[in-house]
Amino acid sequence: MLFLKQYEDRLVVLDEIHRTPELFQALRGVIDRGRRRGRRTGRFLVLGSASMDLLRQSGESLAGRIEYVDMQSLDITEVGTGDGVLDRLWIRGGFPESFLAKNDQDSLRRRTSFIRTYLERDIPQLGPRVPAETLRRLWTMLAHMQGTPLNASRLAAALSLTAPTITKYIDLLVELLLVRRLQPLHANIGKRLVKSPKIYVRDSGLIHALLGIGDYNTLAGHPVVGASWEGFMIENLLSVAPDGTQASFFRTSVGAELDLILDLPGRAERWAIEIKRSLAARPAKGFYQARHDIEPARTFVIHAGTERYPLSEHVQAIGACEMAQMLRERV
Repeated sequence: MLFLKQYEDRLVVLDEIHRTPELFQALRGVIDRGRRRGRRTGRFLVLGSASMDLLRQSGESLAGRIEYVDMQSLDITEVGTGDGVLDRLWIRGGFPESFLAKNDQDSLRRRTSFIRTYLERDIPQLGPRVPAETLRRLWTMLAHMQGTPLNASRLAAALSLTAPTITKYIDLLVELLLVRRLQPLHANIGKRLVKSPKIYVRDSGLIHALLGIGDYNTLAGHPVVGASWEGFMIENLLSVAPDGTQASFFRTSVGAELDLILDLPGRAERWAIEIKRSLAARPAKGFYQARHDIEPARTFVIHAGTERYPLSEHVQAIGACEMAQMLRERV
């Protein structure tokens, strides 16, 4: 309190605040006194990588006094369009030190060290008593199952745990922004729909580190390559989508499927997106059936090239960078 009172006219940055949660109560009093003197906003920048604990503590003490900004990792609209930049971002992921490492081996070492440190030091500080080795095995299994519907019972059997315990551990990884649960679209179309969410490890670099994939050649021959690219594109598109965008996927029991459905805010406009890791955008029959079922306003097939061209009257093939830039401009 004495320290903060000396800087009422300065911006104070508090980093890794989840390690000292008692500061939230002190901040509340300092902020309220400052507001009475006309100092209403811009006094504190509060940072923390443990979003679960950060939101819980700030929600208890700073309601009405705080604004949240979710900081995503680097996306494809931020790193440029030079030769090989997109593939480097995909392979290394969006953590700045990993992306900017001097070579792929150094990048992989950084990510491997991050995983070990996070499991052994950071997560135990948050309170949950989760064995680090068990959580690492689960995280690695989720990397192998990238982009598949969640089957908690199958994971539980493989790890000799119960399905509720697996669900609790996945909840933790989701709240720490390490894993995404992409929910299925709920639509009344008279067909049986897949109801389980899809699971994605959010940062592509962490997927590759968990699986021991260090460079492009190794990734290109690995079974996870297609699912890794799909998750990479989903994260990039959601990081640039307008605030309030609702994301889901669509899949029927007979195989009609769309990788990503975006319900954009404002005009209530729905975009359907299929993701292909190839230069030629050739969606399967199930793609067209799914599009017919949900009737989106716009439909795109993202491919690994840069050209944009029509596939049919209502479907456009488009490159990854152009798709992300177009979505960003909707903000």
